[in-house]
Amino acid sequence: MDELTVVELQQEMATGALTAHGLAERYLERIDALDRQGPAIHSVIELNPQALSIAAALDDERRLKGPRGPLHGLPVLIKGNIDTADEMSTTAGSLALVGSRPAQDAFVARKLREAGAVILGKTNLSEWANFRSTHSSSGWSSRGGQTRNPYALDRSPSGSSSGSGVAVAANLCAVAVGTETDGSIISPSQANGLVGIKPTLGLISRTGIVPIAHSQDTAGPMARSVADAVALLGVLAGVDPNDPATQASRGQALADYAQFLDPGGLRGARLGVARNFFGFNERVDRVMEAALAVLKELGAEIIDPANFNIESLQAMDEAEPEVLLFEFKADLNSYLGGLGAGAPVHSLAEVIEFNERNRAQVMPYFGQERMLAAEAKGPLTEGKYVEARAACRRLSRAEGIDAVLNQPGQGDALDAIIAPSGGPAWLVDWINGDHYGGGSSSPAAVAGYPSITVPAGQVFGLPVGISFIGAAFQEPKLIRLAYAFEQATRARRPPRFLPRADVSDGG
Repeated sequence: MDELTVVELQQEMATGALTAHGLAERYLERIDALDRQGPAIHSVIELNPQALSIAAALDDERRLKGPRGPLHGLPVLIKGNIDTADEMSTTAGSLALVGSRPAQDAFVARKLREAGAVILGKTNLSEWANFRSTHSSSGWSSRGGQTRNPYALDRSPSGSSSGSGVAVAANLCAVAVGTETDGSIISPSQANGLVGIKPTLGLISRTGIVPIAHSQDTAGPMARSVADAVALLGVLAGVDPNDPATQASRGQALADYAQFLDPGGLRGARLGVARNFFGFNERVDRVMEAALAVLKELGAEIIDPANFNIESLQAMDEAEPEVLLFEFKADLNSYLGGLGAGAPVHSLAEVIEFNERNRAQVMPYFGQERMLAAEAKGPLTEGKYVEARAACRRLSRAEGIDAVLNQPGQGDALDAIIAPSGGPAWLVDWINGDHYGGGSSSPAAVAGYPSITVPAGQVFGLPVGISFIGAAFQEPKLIRLAYAFEQATRARRPPRFLPRADVSDGG
């Protein structure tokens, strides 16, 4: 099962060497052996009791009608904040939502079913997508416990799509769906040696996903290769009448992104090096310098540096938390208020109260400072929110990514910005919380622009990635660039489930 691609799995099923039912059984056995037992990486929060019967029905359909598409019969895991109208709960990792069964599938869950994918289960995550505490441990939830990094079990999986990243890295599914507000796809993808696509805001619907902030939230693919991520992206993308943001993707969303998998896609590309995001780890810088050399060899023109305005970045970093706190209260109250009468909680205030009543189980290591700060905010008509939102938009777009892509005096516009996705995974620390070193996710996250991370190398056996960042709806261009780099470097290494990082390789 290790490292089999979407195409390879489909070929096996086309020849009859594999069936969807048999494939689901194998992944379930692997989940039992690695996730529940053995290294006990705790990436899967809940399994779908209907998975095997769904797989068997898809086998019958394949025999009678042929496959629906590239995901027909393939087991997929989705993040535990994505609604499914089945026997699984949607909890965002919180004990406060145990037993919550939404009446409808999330738009992305419905798209997966329509494509013939088998939703094998839901993945663990940083509780409430890491928007509960300022001292949280990524990958820990009161419902699912601590997800472990399969490269070194004492290291963080990063988050908040921790379980999705770990499950794919450990070959517990074909591909997985994560969600991001700022870094929650990119960071766990790079920390687990994966390709992660944080798409343009509106390319993929958020309907039926437990929210943080509508101005930045998106779902996206997490996979072991660019081709696998692209197969999933084409299934997830599309206009949803219940998510107004997706109207912008009309005419932009594609069902087939595989057409952009070009191994020569870097020839003639103009890439800007955002040195603002270097310098937090000298070994990561070495990996990036080696990556730059590869990009040049493959025919890219490297504009170095192509920096962001530091004052704009700092001002954006100051304004973003204000936006997220205001929108979290409004958006979460809207989601919880729409749950049926049988749901355990129906507002942020009720979640906070539940957490306090159940402090020993819910908050044994860290509190709910962000939730308390959000609850204290007013409506989205308040001047502080309106000003902060306008600032974020301006600073991340016109004075941010757009300005870097179109730097005066640099000739033609850049095709993409490149930067380190992040650093090697830090130690899990329930006492002090995450020890985040550095990364480059924020400009694309705040702007709502696309970003793709691809494995670039290792530091002491821990994966690090390179990010390709572009303008709105430029996923096809970024896919070309990322795929060409991936094919030339083949930098991904499967995890070894070591108890701790191997420092003997010199980093």
